[in-house]
Amino acid sequence: MNLAWKEMKKNKARFLILGSIVFLVSLLTFIISGLANGLSQDNAALIKDLPKGQFYMTKDSDQTYNLSKIDASTEDKMLKNTQDAVAFSIQMGFLNDPGEKQRSVAFVTSTNTKSKLFPNIKKGEVVLDSSLKDKGIKIGDALTNNQYSGKLTVKGFVEQKKFSHAPVAYININDYKEIYRVKEMQLVFVPGDKSPKHITGLQSFSKKEFLNTIPSFNAEQMSLNMIVWFLVIISGMLFAIFFYMMNVQKIGLYGILKAIGIKTRKLFQMMWTQMVFITIISLVLSIAFSQIFNLVAPKGMPFSLTFETTFLLSIVFLIIGFIGATLSGIQIRKVEPLQAIQQGEV
Repeated sequence: MNLAWKEMKKNKARFLILGSIVFLVSLLTFIISGLANGLSQDNAALIKDLPKGQFYMTKDSDQTYNLSKIDASTEDKMLKNTQDAVAFSIQMGFLNDPGEKQRSVAFVTSTNTKSKLFPNIKKGEVVLDSSLKDKGIKIGDALTNNQYSGKLTVKGFVEQKKFSHAPVAYININDYKEIYRVKEMQLVFVPGDKSPKHITGLQSFSKKEFLNTIPSFNAEQMSLNMIVWFLVIISGMLFAIFFYMMNVQKIGLYGILKAIGIKTRKLFQMMWTQMVFITIISLVLSIAFSQIFNLVAPKGMPFSLTFETTFLLSIVFLIIGFIGATLSGIQIRKVEPLQAIQQGEV
């Protein structure tokens, strides 16, 4: 421990440079992770906020929810057999606000009026995501749609209900059928952790599997998560390269230390202590700055950095740093005291 501190005090500039690089890489990782979580919520909060359960759609829909059409008899049978089950549909569309400006929305309707998973909407009413408040829409406003004969009165707002980056608009099933000229529902959701049931003509999906069937969600999250993990790997490589160069320069010193009886394990502990200290300081600063970024970021920017994500990434950074430093220190085991002393310390 003392050796680690003494070396860090002696070579402040070197360790400060490494700490600065780790800080910048970890800060960028936290920010991109926060954006990935925020975009995930903005893209599919409607689905993510549902409890665990199974989603069912028709097999011939090729895992595309808006091509699925569950026939009425199958739907009735499923709803009768499971009390909390609900059939619902999602379709992208638009509403005209009182100023005749079109607002893109994701229309959502459900069949089970007793279910708490979706609000119970009466005919001629609509409940909107709260983001439309910022667009000037208020409770009591009458909204129109070119495919709907009447007007939809705004009865309330819900928080954080988005689908495909569009605010959700909950409407009555009869209004939905009039707008889209359909009779069948697209999906049946059965809440609970029970194993999926085999139903002829239907295919089941867990919540995670269903989210991955949404093309925009899958592609978006895969790209951002790849960036996050590449940054984590880069941080590990930085540790490995830095400590390797340091170790090469200290071959003579290691030889002297081994010659006076210091064990290889102690030298590894010195290196690990330095790695942990640098990583923890860098992570604390990057977490603080990422939270500041969350406060000053534009209101419309989807950013969500949860405690769980922060903790997980911090642990991963420590593990990667440990692996990188350890791999770079393998040469310490091979140092022969006499040979190293003859080479001299650079």
